[in-house]
Amino acid sequence: MAKFSEWLTDLKYETVHGDPSSCEVNEVVFDSRKASCDTIFVCMKGSNVDSHQYIPDVISKGCISIVVEEEASSLPVDISEINDDITIIKVENAREALAKISAARFGYPSKELCVIAITGTKGKTTTAHMIQQVLTSAGKKAGCIGTTGVEYLGNHIPTKNTTPESYDLQHYFRDMVDAGCEYVVMEASSQAFKLHRVDAITFDYGIFTNIEPDHIGPNEHKDFEEYKFFKSCIFRQSKVGIINLDADYADELISEAPCKMYSFAINRTADFMAEHIAPVTHSDFVGTEFNVIGHTELSVLLNLPGKYNVYNAMAAISCLTLAGIKPEAILHALRRIHVDGRTEVVFKNDTMSVLVDYAHNEMAMENLLSTLREYQPKRLVVVFGCGGNRAKDRRYGMGKAAAEFADLSILTADNSRFEETEDIINDIKSTLVPAGGKFIEIPDRREAIEFAMTHAEAGDMIAVIGKGHEDYQEVKGVRTHFLDSEVIQETAKKYNL
Repeated sequence: MAKFSEWLTDLKYETVHGDPSSCEVNEVVFDSRKASCDTIFVCMKGSNVDSHQYIPDVISKGCISIVVEEEASSLPVDISEINDDITIIKVENAREALAKISAARFGYPSKELCVIAITGTKGKTTTAHMIQQVLTSAGKKAGCIGTTGVEYLGNHIPTKNTTPESYDLQHYFRDMVDAGCEYVVMEASSQAFKLHRVDAITFDYGIFTNIEPDHIGPNEHKDFEEYKFFKSCIFRQSKVGIINLDADYADELISEAPCKMYSFAINRTADFMAEHIAPVTHSDFVGTEFNVIGHTELSVLLNLPGKYNVYNAMAAISCLTLAGIKPEAILHALRRIHVDGRTEVVFKNDTMSVLVDYAHNEMAMENLLSTLREYQPKRLVVVFGCGGNRAKDRRYGMGKAAAEFADLSILTADNSRFEETEDIINDIKSTLVPAGGKFIEIPDRREAIEFAMTHAEAGDMIAVIGKGHEDYQEVKGVRTHFLDSEVIQETAKKYNL
């Protein structure tokens, strides 16, 4: 047990009622259903629910430590009538308070780890897994937190958000420290900065991969300037910043960064530079080779295709070199790198190569398909759809990209949610057809994958995109198991491919 006040040392607050130094607590919660006599209940305003309304409920459960944003006069209780042993404090931002209280509750575990954070419109997941796998190759114990979940020392925990809520994040840090981890590599989304999920954490290394307009709309970012601002926040919390110098706005971000900065690039002079980039393919390998010059010199064979994965590898190489990891560990791991659902070659025979990727917007799709073109397939076939109840611009953009880069598009389902798959396909066709793209429609995703593989021509490359590592299809609020890589393997076995 601890005194309420002991978990408030890093927080500015006003005492509305009671005395924080007299309350004993052992947990902090933001779900009223978990409130009890020894918990701190943090009231937060979400896009759909304002949990201040649950204050009477948590008091009835015996909760005597409450954090609010509202003035006393606006609370759903009469302060003058509640028991003297109930303590209520007011803060300016409850999400910030949750982050700082959670860090204190778990004993500031991030201070016991080397924390490597990665932000950017694309490349976060791949770069994070590259760094973790290199660290493991170097004999280090490292955890990873991001889109594909939480992973450390054989443990895997699914997560809902790219960057978990601050309480969960601190909990994972503590579990990693207790398990013996020395490093944690995490994806830091723009929403994580906006919603204060990563407050109370200092990153030893903060990596910025790139930025393009994305995540702009209701419940995300109001415009690109806001999106860019929250992406840039990574350098305000980092001891050392690392940036892709070829990225848009890189010079601006460097000029505004308060930390020591390093850069990597392919097209500009930077601290770490890649050159002589070439595609490599043989019977069981589709990857890239390149040289690194500048701060270090390496000849790299990367088990992932494309220039954009060279950028991801350069981010990893820059960070790991600065962190003192030996070159041989870096080279060994990159030669064997595997990231679920990220340009993952799932099946390959004498006729075709079939890969899975998470590309789910125009930019990512263009990058992927233009990269696969470099391997000179007979036909480049792409199987894709778009998520329902999301911005339609994504569908229009992917239709354009398919028309420009694919020889054949197979339009299918991808988490239609509360829309009809056929309606989504029609939106994709509205840009694909005028641009002259060749396509067929197979709304059932399993049937679409089976068709692509059973109708492959010698030399085909088939890209099944949009879902990547996701292991479900969501229709009308119901999720059923569906993993692209499994379906591809099952199809190969079913048809003896």
